[in-house]
Amino acid sequence: MADKYHDTVAASQVTVDPGKVSAEVARIIADAPALRSPETLRFLFSCIDLTTLRSTDSQQSVAKFTERVNAFEEEHGDLLSVAAICVYPNFAQVVRTVLEVSQVEIACVSGGFPSSQTFPEVKVAETALAVEGGADEIDVVLNLGDFLDGDWESVADELEELKHSCRGARMKVIIESGALKTPENIRAASILAMYSGADFIKTSTGKEFPGASLEAAYVMCRCIKEYHAKTGRRVGFKAAGGITTPEEALQYYAIVRDVLGEEWLTNEYFRIGASRLANNLLSEILGETTSWF
Repeated sequence: MADKYHDTVAASQVTVDPGKVSAEVARIIADAPALRSPETLRFLFSCIDLTTLRSTDSQQSVAKFTERVNAFEEEHGDLLSVAAICVYPNFAQVVRTVLEVSQVEIACVSGGFPSSQTFPEVKVAETALAVEGGADEIDVVLNLGDFLDGDWESVADELEELKHSCRGARMKVIIESGALKTPENIRAASILAMYSGADFIKTSTGKEFPGASLEAAYVMCRCIKEYHAKTGRRVGFKAAGGITTPEEALQYYAIVRDVLGEEWLTNEYFRIGASRLANNLLSEILGETTSWF
């Protein structure tokens, strides 16, 4: 199918050879343990989107979740807090009301998360309502069905509409790399998302399909680098889904550092979506087991 979307992807020089991708990942993560330091662990903690996305979430539970972030600031003022609190869109206003830590952003999943299977009008309305409720960042899922059907124009059009409804909020596009499976698909989805206005590209929802993988992260970061070279616009990278240990987080840090460089080693452009990782990193940083969050 010849169109501008397929032509743009076809022009990419990012490798999609699985063997080459695996070899590059192996090279990079071999050096990851050497990057471990108190400073790096503290930085990784500051890159976490602290997430609660449960069917049992309620106004009360989300308020308590947010209060723990407030209390952390009071108890550990010498440490940077997490980057954001990520919740369902109907809880944006709860977090906005309770949150007292100015540097922590409010992120909401939206657009029929996690399947992206609802009416486009509903996705747009849900996103607009989340932003109105106080969301600084919106995490949406790329339409996998249209993507796999090859209808990339519909994928791009929908993302552009969602970007418009984000207004001033940043849009993170989840490509669901575990469903896309191949480096070729991951490359195509990453490029489509960025050219459609994504401020971040994110690996996974952490729900129906396998979560983040180092191979997907490598391909996505290479796409970000190529896109930045072509457009001058810097897009962030977010790894999410199953990252629970400091060792795993360090491997993603190593990939971002190797492929994208120091400019991306800030929580403005690098995030990790997690819940358990926060306590595991904090335990390492403090030198004692803690279950703060």
